[in-house]
Amino acid sequence: MTDNHDRGLQFDLATLFGRRRALSLLGGAGLTLVACAPSTTTTSTGSTTTSAAAGAALETIPEETAGPYPGDGSNGPNALTQSGIVRSDIRSSFGSSTRTAEGVRLTIDLTAQKEDGTPFQGAAIYLWHCDMNGDYSMYSDRVKDENFLRGVQEADASGKLKFVSVFPGAYSGRWPHIHFEVYPSLAEATKAGNKVITSQLALPETTCKEVYGTTGYTQSVRNMSRTSLQQDMVFRDGTDEQMASMSGDVASGYTASLTFAVQG
Repeated sequence: MTDNHDRGLQFDLATLFGRRRALSLLGGAGLTLVACAPSTTTTSTGSTTTSAAAGAALETIPEETAGPYPGDGSNGPNALTQSGIVRSDIRSSFGSSTRTAEGVRLTIDLTAQKEDGTPFQGAAIYLWHCDMNGDYSMYSDRVKDENFLRGVQEADASGKLKFVSVFPGAYSGRWPHIHFEVYPSLAEATKAGNKVITSQLALPETTCKEVYGTTGYTQSVRNMSRTSLQQDMVFRDGTDEQMASMSGDVASGYTASLTFAVQG
């Protein structure tokens, strides 16, 4: 795999500096965060910290690049308009293929909120990521005819939704991550309509090392050793709104949880 999994240095620098400028302006205006009962999460180094519980007003999750393999019609193939894309279990391909992606089981629990902390009921999230080899379905040569590890789910009345997948591998130049797009409704998502935001979820270092010690992830051990959160083109300016909290183990599978806010 090459390390051109995003849209290029110029795009990423513009995105990163735009975010930093926005934070600077908010800081000058006296941004106030509303605190409530905290929940305990695990950081990328394995230590514990606290984050706002669901229902608190949060900083909005940053806009990030979708990379060159979104499968949303903006860069080649479009999975969103295909029958079968709305599903919770995204481990297998749908349509002409039923091949299942291999790897350690990963459940992804997301809670979508609006800026004021109210649930984003009815929001639709399109989520995708690479397989254990670092390949993206619909694009990478080895899995070009597959569409696994892609799916859409609709948030319930509490803004919650869940995907069942496998733990993604680490490829050269990027920290282990998961892509997702937020749409205002399921109808908008399945016609690849107007997105609310595109972002990425970061996976903690401790969990990544546990998973990459299992069969099939050997290449990920080498790739992850060559990068860090501080070097990653997406996460190097911080992961406060994007780092998943983890539970579980290799044998039974892991759950990655993230509560995030978007404008609206």
